[in-house]
Amino acid sequence: MKTLPTYIGSAAFGLKMGVFLPGCDLIGEVSKRAEDLNRDGLLDDGDVICITESVVARVQSNIVTTDQVATEVKSKLSLQPTSTLGVVFPIASRNRFSVALEGLAKAVPEGKVVVQFSHPEDEVGNQVIEPAYVQGHGGVGAVLYHKDIPGQLLLHPVTNIDYGSYYTDVIRRQGATAVIIYANDPQVILAEKPDGIIAADIRTRLETKAKLQEAFANVITLQDLCSNGDIASQWGLLGSNMSSDGKLKLAPRNGDEITKEIQDEILRRTDRKVEVLIYGDGAYKDPGTGIYELADPVTTFGCTPGLNSCIRGGVKYKMLADRLHAEGKSILEIEAAIQEARASNLEADSIETEGTTPRKMTDILASLADLVSGSSDAGTPVVLVKSIYRG
Repeated sequence: MKTLPTYIGSAAFGLKMGVFLPGCDLIGEVSKRAEDLNRDGLLDDGDVICITESVVARVQSNIVTTDQVATEVKSKLSLQPTSTLGVVFPIASRNRFSVALEGLAKAVPEGKVVVQFSHPEDEVGNQVIEPAYVQGHGGVGAVLYHKDIPGQLLLHPVTNIDYGSYYTDVIRRQGATAVIIYANDPQVILAEKPDGIIAADIRTRLETKAKLQEAFANVITLQDLCSNGDIASQWGLLGSNMSSDGKLKLAPRNGDEITKEIQDEILRRTDRKVEVLIYGDGAYKDPGTGIYELADPVTTFGCTPGLNSCIRGGVKYKMLADRLHAEGKSILEIEAAIQEARASNLEADSIETEGTTPRKMTDILASLADLVSGSSDAGTPVVLVKSIYRG
């Protein structure tokens, strides 16, 4: 007898787990909670256990210091203390980029750091300059300098922060001179004569790097920093977060291996075959602020094999109901027809699936888990998702 009644469809539950610290037994703790779920009739084959990337990285002690970042930047871009470092298209998030920028600026303590924002907003939708001002000063092709723009036009409409000034202070505290530019062509930064450049955007980093390398060879991305060694992530500084003073938590490493180990341990303890996923930012856009939440390079930092290449499609339930009703079908006939359509291997362009865009299951699961767990004080870094995944 299951705790959930049969009329409950897809559902997600945040699981309270307590604090995870470096060295904690993540596999054991998650598996123990799965035993609790199974005992209470809440765990079934095909359920998905989603674990936030932050606790995985913390348990792994996958944390670097700004001094380590500075050392790598100097080495990979062959910088001197008096060099000029260019940073193109960072996001404005203080949690995501301020500590990373501190490490970058430490590489050139007697030199200059030039930060070029896209405008009027960064890659994930954070406004960095008033859009009307941009339109009145050249539009999409405008090249604007922070020092020339009235301060009130640089305030974020939600946080009320001038990110250009904020990053200027971060750079100056390391001894370097700061220059803040707003321009959408990455090659604009070349006018500042940089000795090396970092393409700091997330999902468009390779395109930005290629554009820069048309005219300047010494370019790397954030993914190239902290991507090798015992403390590292395949994503480098992409997906990193502020940890504590002078430290950055990287994205977790070996995610696929960890999820498989958790899956195997849960199966051993409960005899339930679940899927496991490590999630980052959900892939959704806030309609009020225009901010696109995916500041991580991916939604999913590791998953069990059953979720790889899994696509969620389905039939257009409401369209079929309307059409069949118009044909004079009864409720029982409509429900039977919908169940038959669901059981069929329909082509993506069939009328039954019209309007149902196929999506990667990992993106859906990660976005759902991120919304359920949140990033404040919910205390639920593990999420159980039921009745969405069908292997």
